Amino acid sequence: MPGPDQAVLDFYTAPAVMTTPGRRADLFDPLPADVAALAAVGHGLLIHEHLAHEYGVALTDPERDTVHVRPVAELLEAIATRDGRALEIAREPAHRVAGNCRHFTVLIAAMLRHQGTPARARCGFGNYFGNGLYEDHWVCEYWDAGQERWRLVDAQIDRRQRELFGIDFDLTDVPRDRFVIAGDAWADCRAGRADPDLYGLSTIGEAGYWWIAGNLMRDSAALRNVELLPWDVWGAMPSPGEDIEDRRQGLFDDLAALTQAPDAAFAQLGRVNEEDWLRVPPKVHNALRDRDEAVRGVVV
Repeated sequence: MPGPDQAVLDFYTAPAVMTTPGRRADLFDPLPADVAALAAVGHGLLIHEHLAHEYGVALTDPERDTVHVRPVAELLEAIATRDGRALEIAREPAHRVAGNCRHFTVLIAAMLRHQGTPARARCGFGNYFGNGLYEDHWVCEYWDAGQERWRLVDAQIDRRQRELFGIDFDLTDVPRDRFVIAGDAWADCRAGRADPDLYGLSTIGEAGYWWIAGNLMRDSAALRNVELLPWDVWGAMPSPGEDIEDRRQGLFDDLAALTQAPDAAFAQLGRVNEEDWLRVPPKVHNALRDRDEAVRGVVV
């Protein structure tokens, strides 16, 4: 199968609104040119807010605020402000900056792009968290020029989490049946091959088509280099538990097909993402904070 056009690879190599390192770009210069090593750098800088207790850390409310940071430039500011040493020096868990899977993902995507490697965030579901469910999750998809294929790296999972969840596969080449992009999840459920009630977030007991559709829209935005927060809401995204009427089901069917083959559908994805129901507006609704927030760099 032929690889993506050079224009596609260039698009996912250039820093974008969320992956530009900003004035801290020099911090990326000495980093290792190896995907596993870059993931390890992130492990020493960030701590997942819902797994902090596994590292003996109790986050304060102010320390949790960084989970709402969208751009990597602001994330780097938070990291450097807390500890100004080189990024490759691992911080003690209590001195790491709080984030979630999406933050680990955009950070490694920014690092890879800085080194000239095409990379993009993917939103979907992981089935390797030890409970038999497909949990809301983000990973980074990067272009392996030697093998001429896209690979998935889970930049969140470190040695402690590998042991905690019993993970036995290569985290720099996550199997496509272990991390399921939102488009595949939607298509599988619509075809009766999967149960939508297994796709969601078990810690809050929410799952279903509405959750898959939300991640499908987030994945589509990420494929256009706008990687939003897991709880950002806009456009035609369904509300919790909302039934999705036939018209939106058809829209999501079409969108899922595009995200399943994003390189071939690159131009079409660009056009679809400009439609009113899908386009990321200058402000999105932060569902956790229950308020509208500006998305820096996004204009009408």
